[in-house]
Amino acid sequence: YDGEYEHGLRNGQGTYRFKNGARYIGTYLRNKKHGQGTFFYPDGSKYEGDWVDDQRHGHGQYTYANGDTYTGEWFNHYRHGQGTYVYKDTGSKYVGGWVNGNQEGEAELIYLNHRFQGRFSNGKPVGRGKYVFDFGCEQHGEYIQQEQDKGGEEEEEEPSLLAEPKWKASKITKLTLWTPHGETPPPPKEASLEAPAAPEPEAGGDGAEERPAAA
Repeated sequence: YDGEYEHGLRNGQGTYRFKNGARYIGTYLRNKKHGQGTFFYPDGSKYEGDWVDDQRHGHGQYTYANGDTYTGEWFNHYRHGQGTYVYKDTGSKYVGGWVNGNQEGEAELIYLNHRFQGRFSNGKPVGRGKYVFDFGCEQHGEYIQQEQDKGGEEEEEEPSLLAEPKWKASKITKLTLWTPHGETPPPPKEASLEAPAAPEPEAGGDGAEERPAAA
């Protein structure tokens, strides 16, 4: 550690280098990362933003090892609140709500020549929404969850191998205004906002590790 101390504790601006190659440059309060700081993780990913009591908390940007980025709100080390996740490989991006690290709530998923506007739960689209195409029309419909037996196997990390929700189109219309909170139909406001998905366990502790980027 190279930086300021107070009463024998890391306090103020400093740089901490971890044995595993991780590095933190920012402010400390009583030995904990607190305030503005940048953390370089061993896998090549990086977080730059607010810290509270050793946790990513407030507003910040995370650049993942695969080049994906998340910019937005954090709460107790998780992506939580409003934020934008950009997928480097495809150029698409998710703009909307997050709860405990998962995509949750009203959002837009923006592709190169079209976008989906609707609602997400636990990282997947749910219920009514619409696809907006750049050539000037919208396809309205809803996502229906398909049932699937999971045999006896259990995945240790990503529960993303569950059946994907299936899109059921209903009608095509001209373009209409859409806002994240559904002032204009469709999609109608039928799902409640308070039903956060159970959080997935995430690497935390000293902040020297980060879970893989969202699929």
